[in-house]
Amino acid sequence: MRTIDLFAGCGGLSKGFQNAGFDIVAAFEYWDVAANCYEKNFSHPVFRIDLSDTNKAISIIKELSPQTIIGGPPCQDFSHAGKRIEAMRAGLTESFAKIIESIKPKYFVMENVDRAESSAAFARANTIFKKTGYGLTKIVLDACHCGVPQKRKRFFCIGMLGQPDDLVRPYLLSEQSENETTLYDYFGDALDFQFYYRHPRNYNRRAIFSIHEPAPTMRGMNRPVPKGYPGHPNDACPLNDSVRALSTLERALIQTFPPDFIWCGNKTDTEQMIGNAVPVKLAEYVARALLCTISTCSELENNRDDFKSWLIREHNYSERTANDIVSRVRRADKMFHLESQPNFLYLYQLQQTNEYANLSTSVRSQIKRATSLYFDFLQR
Repeated sequence: MRTIDLFAGCGGLSKGFQNAGFDIVAAFEYWDVAANCYEKNFSHPVFRIDLSDTNKAISIIKELSPQTIIGGPPCQDFSHAGKRIEAMRAGLTESFAKIIESIKPKYFVMENVDRAESSAAFARANTIFKKTGYGLTKIVLDACHCGVPQKRKRFFCIGMLGQPDDLVRPYLLSEQSENETTLYDYFGDALDFQFYYRHPRNYNRRAIFSIHEPAPTMRGMNRPVPKGYPGHPNDACPLNDSVRALSTLERALIQTFPPDFIWCGNKTDTEQMIGNAVPVKLAEYVARALLCTISTCSELENNRDDFKSWLIREHNYSERTANDIVSRVRRADKMFHLESQPNFLYLYQLQQTNEYANLSTSVRSQIKRATSLYFDFLQR
């Protein structure tokens, strides 16, 4: 699965997808410090170009022939920590969409902060994706339910060319942990502290946390405990001499980067890269869900090829009639995704969709018959 990473930063998204089995063949990152860090940890090339110049980017990407494009356009203009206005950086979301429109990879994954989903920039990107023929799965995931010891909500838009919407959603939801992942769950007895300080944006927020809860969102700055910290009623413990701020390496580990990940640049730059990054385990979680979906779709397509032969052999249908039946099964799948091993509720769920209800009685009957035949084929 040849994959490129746009707006790659130091490589959190790349690392997670690589761990899941994707073949990352190139990355694009304009900030020199992050590009240098990326190069120290991956063997493929990093292109340092401004992706707002979509024509230049597209000319390079076409030569790479990616099957998958992943990326997280800069999110400061959507961020809770920012001014919550859409400015020039938000336009890079559209640049990502225009690159997808031109390259047409089989799959893409776009990541951003949770509030980006309701932005005007994403609405324009969404229009481009749909016009290009992508089925989209749009979801906000909290990293602490995906194996990351940190509360960090992120929006993902996953595109599959020529497929129905929401195909990946069941896989993204089914593997989530019911409980939040705490620092202790993830690191166990390797931690040498019980409580730690995380500088709040304002003192209406707590600042002292326990290892028996998820960490708050890692941001792009890391400050020590200030003199005269007044405390907060919800702090995990009163301030004492053992409470300290997390180290840079500890913050990277909470972002689920491996211990041997090589960091470069000054402390401020490193903290910024860590805060900007997609947690590696969250990226891996999304990548595995996409792979499971691709595998299921492939199995379904193989089944349908065999299904046609079965219709001709066992039911004496002509090839033309068999093709019509297979087409009706595909149509049902687009209205409500058909798993390769459907359960008995499928027809009921299909009948609840608006698309099905708006069909004529005869077409509904044909689709029900075709789907029933498909179930018989799978259960043979």
